[in-house]
Amino acid sequence: MISLIIPPKDQISRVAKMLADEFGTASNIKSRVNRLSVLGAITSVQQRLKLYNKVPPNGLVVYCGTIVTEEGKEKKVNIDFEPFKPINTSLYLCDNKFHTEALTALLSDDSKFGFIVIDGSGGNTREVLGGQSALRFARLRMEKRHNYVRKVAETAVQLFISGDKVNVAGLVLAGSADFKTELSQSDMFDQRLQSKVLKLVDISYGGENGFNQAIELSTEVLSNVKFIQEKKLIGRYFDEISQDTGKYCFGVEDTLKALEMGAVEILIVYENLDIMRYVLHCQGTEEEKILYLTPEQEKDKSHFTDKETGQEHELIESMPLLEWFANNYKKFGATLEIVTDKSQEGSQFVKGFGGIGGILRYRVDFQGMEYQGGDDEFFDLDDY
Repeated sequence: MISLIIPPKDQISRVAKMLADEFGTASNIKSRVNRLSVLGAITSVQQRLKLYNKVPPNGLVVYCGTIVTEEGKEKKVNIDFEPFKPINTSLYLCDNKFHTEALTALLSDDSKFGFIVIDGSGGNTREVLGGQSALRFARLRMEKRHNYVRKVAETAVQLFISGDKVNVAGLVLAGSADFKTELSQSDMFDQRLQSKVLKLVDISYGGENGFNQAIELSTEVLSNVKFIQEKKLIGRYFDEISQDTGKYCFGVEDTLKALEMGAVEILIVYENLDIMRYVLHCQGTEEEKILYLTPEQEKDKSHFTDKETGQEHELIESMPLLEWFANNYKKFGATLEIVTDKSQEGSQFVKGFGGIGGILRYRVDFQGMEYQGGDDEFFDLDDY
């Protein structure tokens, strides 16, 4: 099995030369079986590289080799793709497994968080001497306090909003006085930033020491931020259902209907959704048939044969439905949110709604419409 990762800005010609050298080296392997296996894998990689004039902007990943299926049969695997974001690893390995560690690293959470440390030391202060009444002195202090909060609010917008969008996943407000509370409740604090506030933290210091203390005191809430966002998203989904707005869908069939209509704003899918998507070619009618089956339903081989002739359908494509969604959701104008079952809301979404649903742009009456897919689509929903 060969694992090849080419980083952005590398040259296809360099990799092609390296493979040619590896081919020459592999020709000297004594074991005939191993020699033919390695040479075959290298040839497959070389053929894949010919599909590219240059390395894609995010790099290129190629896996070629022969695997053994669960049924004990050998199957050739040839995969090439551009990662969803730049990969800075250069890798060539030929051994008994495909190396995906670099891809796993790309999936790590790279969310950014903002900290606003407010200790009151940033404002202009001076000593006021003689002749000032207590009332006037208090008014001056309030005016300075107001200007200070306004300045912090303006600076926060400059730092945490780019291109009219918030550029952080969450905000922590920290301070030794009640400035942080005043800022969070102030009309001067941009509403887009207010909605991102995760926690208010009391600290004993200002400056860098206060910043470090704020990070320590926010560790728990930051580690749970994914679940907070997940709870908010699924909570919004449940609100649409409880208010009976009609702007929601659940289950495979209705969700696919809504996607085809372009009605889905946010597609919500459980991270371990165990539904497979099969594309079959019906030998008798020469038509394509699409199935969505759970592991239990896959055991029923009648799904893969013609009911009248008993002839087995030709398998054109099979992949997890979640993977198909990840590859195609943009075509339907939707955003994809993958959720867990680790929060109470996530668990309820998986158990109660099958782990698949969506928030719609407008109301859709699924009961009053007939699916236009005809015989080309088949939903076996007994287990949903």
